[in-house]
Order: sequence, then structure tokens, then C-alpha cells
Amino acid sequence: MLIHPWDAALDDAEWREWLASSERFGVLAVNNLDPAHAPLVLPLHFALSGDELLVHLARLNPVWPHLEAAREVRLSVHGDYAYIPTYWRAKAGGPGEDGVPTSYYTAVQFVCRPTIVDDPQAKAEILAAQLDELQPEGRHAPVVPDEPPYGPMLAGIRAVRLHVLRVEAKFKYDDANPVAHRERVAAHLEARDERLDAGAAAQQRRRLAAVGNWRDRQERQRAPASDAPLPTSRRSQPGPGARASSAQRHRSFLGT
Repeated sequence: MLIHPWDAALDDAEWREWLASSERFGVLAVNNLDPAHAPLVLPLHFALSGDELLVHLARLNPVWPHLEAAREVRLSVHGDYAYIPTYWRAKAGGPGEDGVPTSYYTAVQFVCRPTIVDDPQAKAEILAAQLDELQPEGRHAPVVPDEPPYGPMLAGIRAVRLHVLRVEAKFKYDDANPVAHRERVAAHLEARDERLDAGAAAQQRRRLAAVGNWRDRQERQRAPASDAPLPTSRRSQPGPGARASSAQRHRSFLGT
């Protein structure tokens, strides 16, 4: 996925907060064993568990030999998308028909290492975790191997733990364009109010408040924090606290 600097998540909290407010539904892409054939793409619900995504699929699904061979897979989630027509993006003073149309959207992609789960108890635990997250109101029977109603059904599925290796997040809402342009497009989205327009407008206004003028923000970030240079030893040798913090971030992409 192409991510321009102005489309990138401002920090990990941004994509996490967006995901927390979105449906846990995406598409899992798995390379085909035969590179001459298209990848397999599976729409599915998932649950978050620490640094893992939890999913299950029917045992009859044709994906299994491909998934068993895969070292990495990609699960993609998207939302808050809208088509932006030509006449909303015309240059100031120019004819509307000369504008360049575009798409607004949010996309979060997880690159993962898959582990297939066939043990009945482990599958029951994954199903229970999915139910807890996707159906928090309860109103379902316990998932227990060999006990009805779900135990006898466990043989018909396989579960998968997707360990997250990295996250790619994109918020494409014209942040590189002037503030007035983005405000105008957000107003058009709110006025049109079709399909996911309201969500796209809300994301654009949220990013507008956080980013402001993109070029000004870049200049502020490039500006030195202090005129006084750091001592050489501190600049070249980060302390143990910094190393521990970095290791901790790599251990947990998703938090608890």
C-alpha cells in the first residue's frame, strides 16, 4: 500500500483508536502456492488479543494448503471511504470539470505470521475470545470441547493465530492540500451525506484539526528543539531506558 507522508498515521494511537471504533471485519490475503494464479482473499471477522489477531475458518475452505505454506499473510481493514468528484477538487478559479477526482479512505493492514490451530481446547479458547469481543452482551452457550452445542462443531473448523509483525496505516484525506480546500470538501461531504460520507467528513475534520497546514507542520517537526547541542556521548549512546522502551514497543503492536 502506497503511503505518502501526509497520509500516514500520526502515531500508533491514531490507528488503534480508529480500529476500536470500527467493525472487526476485514479481508485476509494469502499467497497462492502456484504463483501463476491469483492470491486467495477471504472476508472474515477477527478478534484482537495482545499482538495477535484470532480467526477461524471452515475446514473445507480451500485456503488451508496455501496458508500452511505461508510465512506471512496480510489482513486488511478499511472504512470511512468516499468518492470525491472532479468539481470538488478544481483549482481555485479554475473550471470544475478540470479537477482531479480521488478517493478518501482509512486503511489499516496487518502483516502477520500465521499459526494454524487444530487442538480442540485451543480452538474453543479462540472461539470464546471471538465471542467475548464480537458479542460482548453474551447470550451464548459456553464453548467447551465435546459438549453441545458448540463442542461437536469444533471438528468442522480450524482456527488461526495471526501474530502481528508490522502495521501499515493510511488516512487518505487530502492532508497535503491547503486548509481551505479540505474544509470545503468536508462541507461538501456533509451536505451530500450519502453512504459513508459522514464518516469520511469526520475523519477529514479530525485530521485537519490534528495536522493543520501540512507544510507548516513539517517545518515545525524539522526545527531543532534547542539551540544547545547534546553532549556527544548522549547523542551517540542512548540510555538503557530508551532501549527498553524500544524493545517494549516491538513486543506489543496492539497493546493489551
